[in-house]
Amino acid sequence: MSKPKLTPKQQKYQNKVKKVEPKPRYLKNVSFAFISGGLICMLGQAFIEFYSAIMNIPLNEAANPATATMILIGSLLTGFGVFDKLAKYAGAGIAVPVTGFANSVVSSALEFREEGLVYGVCAKMFTLAGAVITFGVMTAFIFGLIHAIFH
Repeated sequence: MSKPKLTPKQQKYQNKVKKVEPKPRYLKNVSFAFISGGLICMLGQAFIEFYSAIMNIPLNEAANPATATMILIGSLLTGFGVFDKLAKYAGAGIAVPVTGFANSVVSSALEFREEGLVYGVCAKMFTLAGAVITFGVMTAFIFGLIHAIFH
């Protein structure tokens, strides 16, 4: 599908917009996302090591409480309004891991809290995250079924 042809006035406006539009800093954005995502993963690994060493949880099972801890941290940072400030600089590095999932759930709940506990917070909490959960469960089911059939 081709774009509709712009009138000379519209083309002139588009040229003005292109001149003043800030250019994205790809290298800076990628670097910040890489560093912040790496730091979050290092923190998660530190929690795994902590739960394994201090609480004597087997290393392969220590990831579960570590994930819950990371979700708690992401939720608290969202609730206190810090997550969005960090995300402004960290970009996808902070939004992609499980902390971003926690942020999407809590921010939806906070947005609709004025509508009440049931119709606001509980009903709207999973508006964005619900699709992620649904696709995650369905994908896991399909791949589990394929693995069971062909294994």
